[in-house]
Amino acid sequence: MQMSNTFTIRLSDELLARLREKSRLTGLSIGRIIRDQLESTEEKTGKQRFLRHLGAIKGGSPNVSSRKGFSRE
Repeated sequence: MQMSNTFTIRLSDELLARLREKSRLTGLSIGRIIRDQLESTEEKTGKQRFLRHLGAIKGGSPNVSSRKGFSRE
């Protein structure tokens, strides 16, 4: 499977440390762990409340990220 989309998020130091530790213990990349968790969440309980709001942000920039270098325009 070839990944073609990038999503940038900010993590607390504690959460990043937990992800790095899980990555070290499992040998999986942090990205793979996050993707697995997102897929697992949907499989277990169907659409989560927060997932139904994805893409529903209105107003502001048409790009979620307005930081220079992240826009594809």
